[in-house]
Amino acid sequence: MYKRQPTGRRFGYQVTFFRIALAPPDPAAEERRSGWATRQVWMAHAAVSDAAELQHRESERFARGSAGLAGAHAEPFRVWLEDWQLRGRTGTASGVWELQVATEEFALNLELEPLKPVVLQGEAGLSRKSAEPGNASFYYSIPRLRTSGTIRTGDEEFPVVGLSWLDREWSTSALAENQVGWDWFALQFEDGRDLKYYRLRRSDDTADPVSAGTLVGPDGTVRRLGAEDVSLDVLRRWRSSNGASYPVAWRLGLADGSSFRVEAEFDDQRMETAVAYWEGMVVVFDAVSGEPRGRGYLELAGYE
Repeated sequence: MYKRQPTGRRFGYQVTFFRIALAPPDPAAEERRSGWATRQVWMAHAAVSDAAELQHRESERFARGSAGLAGAHAEPFRVWLEDWQLRGRTGTASGVWELQVATEEFALNLELEPLKPVVLQGEAGLSRKSAEPGNASFYYSIPRLRTSGTIRTGDEEFPVVGLSWLDREWSTSALAENQVGWDWFALQFEDGRDLKYYRLRRSDDTADPVSAGTLVGPDGTVRRLGAEDVSLDVLRRWRSSNGASYPVAWRLGLADGSSFRVEAEFDDQRMETAVAYWEGMVVVFDAVSGEPRGRGYLELAGYE
């Protein structure tokens, strides 16, 4: 999510670990497996957005899930792909995590501490993605994590403090045949509320009725949101160099009558990865007064 540097310079970041099964487990074959054999492939994406320089830097890695190249442990907690990792702080049970990512163009060295409880998305953590059987995921979020550490961009390193957002999702199915992508909002309001909403987009550019989200109060109280509780209207689009048109400014309305303008901090935050998409930092304004109301991240998939 977004980081706020003590002098006021703003950065956003994202780090995502993907684990993809190549084949189902085969217990009978476990004893004769080579140390290099694997049924898992790992992919990781990382990016830093620099609001002052209007620059977005991204990186991508792949590894097989064997020979210690990539994996996940619950105890002690660690998720890694080569030297990119998220892990529990060594020697403590405080719930503080350490995130470490380094590339030639940027680096992240951050500590993350949850400020709110886990939020189950969907129906007790089961998030439907279409009306078709099996199109669902298990999905939870931690919408606020106190964050501090350093971010390096190019040859400059900056101390940062701010907030992050963590999502975890796993499933066995993809989108329905009539769906082409999604518009995913993770917004942290100045009044302490946090909004997660994903609009699953059909091929006719309408929202699938199973689009959903949550609104989390300052005290952690969770209100589930359905497609009827959130309205979205595109205010402005940005066209990338390859011709894809991304909606980078939105009007977002809630059922209680409140309305917000959600706008990219700057337009070109496209992930130039194997599967291209737009993901970057956004600013939230009151749609009527224009006063700032919060910050967050927006992901736009299926526009290529």
